[in-house]
Amino acid sequence: MGYIGETIDSIKSIQIRQLLTQAISLGMIVTSALIIWKALMCVTGSESPVVVVLSGSMEPGFKRGDILFLHMSKDPIRAGEIVVFNVDGRDIPIVHRVIKVHERDNTGDVDVLTKGDNNYGDDRLLYAEGQQWLHRHHIMGRAVGFLPYVGWVTIIMTEKPIIKYILIGALGLLVITSKD
Repeated sequence: MGYIGETIDSIKSIQIRQLLTQAISLGMIVTSALIIWKALMCVTGSESPVVVVLSGSMEPGFKRGDILFLHMSKDPIRAGEIVVFNVDGRDIPIVHRVIKVHERDNTGDVDVLTKGDNNYGDDRLLYAEGQQWLHRHHIMGRAVGFLPYVGWVTIIMTEKPIIKYILIGALGLLVITSKD
């Protein structure tokens, strides 16, 4: 009968109690992941403590598919730091290096200008129309560490959604057919 036949027989023999137990276990896994994410947000002070580099604009320092760990402290941002920022009107955060810092005399607030290490010019063309500097509220965090290539999983699942659905289906089937 083979593996597929055994899997179908396993699905047919599922008891309601077993199905509920597996659904609760899956719910606990998802809830645990969300709790860990929220805890990381609190510890790092960043709304997104982990991001994936999506382009080659920061090569050779960070390559596409690297995962960056972020931290956001109250310390002023300085030239040379790598920051992740959101631009008004864009959904995807950008990872670039601070090249200039402008401190406002009247408030002491710091505005920054960024540039990708692999780009020719600064990021003013990426900013919202008429915007010359990034303000503190645009900055999501500073890069404090990275894991090379691990983010490719995210990139592949985003660019090829069928792979994501196959993976989710396979994991769901595994959960349903597993015997405790």
